[in-house]
Amino acid sequence: MKFGIIKERKNPPDRRVVFSPEKLQEFKKKYPSAILKVEASDIRVFADEAYKKAGVEVSKNVSDCDVLLGVKEVPIEALINNKKYFFFSHTIKKQPYNRKLLLAILEKNIELYDHETIIKENGARLIGFGRYAGIVGAYNGFRAIGLKNETFNLPKAENVDSQQELIAELKKIKLPNIKILLTGNGKVAYGAKEMLDAMSIKEVSVNEYVHNSFNQPVYCLADVLDYNKRKDGQILDNFDFYNHPEKYESDFMRFAKVSHFFIAGHFYGNGAPYLFTREDAKSTDFNIKFVADISCDVDGPVASTLRASTIADPIYGYNPQTESEVDYKDDNAIVVMAVDNLPCELPKDASEGFGEMFLQNVIPAFFNNDKDGVLQRAKMTENGKLTARFSYLQDYVDGVE
Repeated sequence: MKFGIIKERKNPPDRRVVFSPEKLQEFKKKYPSAILKVEASDIRVFADEAYKKAGVEVSKNVSDCDVLLGVKEVPIEALINNKKYFFFSHTIKKQPYNRKLLLAILEKNIELYDHETIIKENGARLIGFGRYAGIVGAYNGFRAIGLKNETFNLPKAENVDSQQELIAELKKIKLPNIKILLTGNGKVAYGAKEMLDAMSIKEVSVNEYVHNSFNQPVYCLADVLDYNKRKDGQILDNFDFYNHPEKYESDFMRFAKVSHFFIAGHFYGNGAPYLFTREDAKSTDFNIKFVADISCDVDGPVASTLRASTIADPIYGYNPQTESEVDYKDDNAIVVMAVDNLPCELPKDASEGFGEMFLQNVIPAFFNNDKDGVLQRAKMTENGKLTARFSYLQDYVDGVE
């Protein structure tokens, strides 16, 4: 079987790649029968020359490959008929802007495997860039604090080479005695937690965080049942919350009263209560002044996230009284960092970590007859049709509202 690493063609340019040169060497060593090829690219974080040195063919033409591996959406005109493709298609939630892409995939008889659909039997994601979103998001949040308060000036993450260099920069800064709230229990939240721990910021329990004062910066990692409560007062488990979100209401204000900096690393499910609303943010009890919204659900559970920001211009202000965007330096502004493609700022580390997961969890399926069903679960299209698992997208394909 022949595997091709494709050039990223989406704008703005994305420098990430599924496999680093080193990972492709490991791939070849594990599966000697595999033929590997890399499409030439002038934007990739690893130069073409590095792949050549690793003994991998680099070419402008990958149309002879069976399986094509990319990161972002492939432009319709670049899709090659009758191939297996892996990339983030951004279609599984019926995103309107990519409907034509899914239509083209079906018309061109492409087998699509979206990276988001590569899951275990229990539905847990096997691969992704979440950890790196958490790492960069936390760093960007601290950078925003320095810029707003004019107390320190961290370099942009995109100008720093690795997570270790980001940590080295964070260790140089001196923080006031702030309370930092981090929400979530997945890869994003734990990526952010790595940065807080590397800075030697003290972790405290929910109870200590809500009720105690400290003479040093502290943080608290809060899960869904810490900031949501059942309307009937019962205390059950996370699964009850996931299955019956309508029976819950937000209990976030107990954190908002005492927090200065909020890092949103949670996954927000449809029907769950908003963490804080625009009305909540108007309250005199609402103390949060900085929000790093890594989850970045626009106009959703984090009321201050009016829009996604960009790597070029990552910070804006939210005035809770007028419910509008203002300059982040404004005295009344909540400072918002809501970049929605954070791993792009750390392309080398993100690519190396992604390749590690892909080689461990996906590639074996091509050589063991997919014995764990990884490819079968992930396959969205086949023979010009949606697979049974993704038949819920048929109305989206048909253009039915």
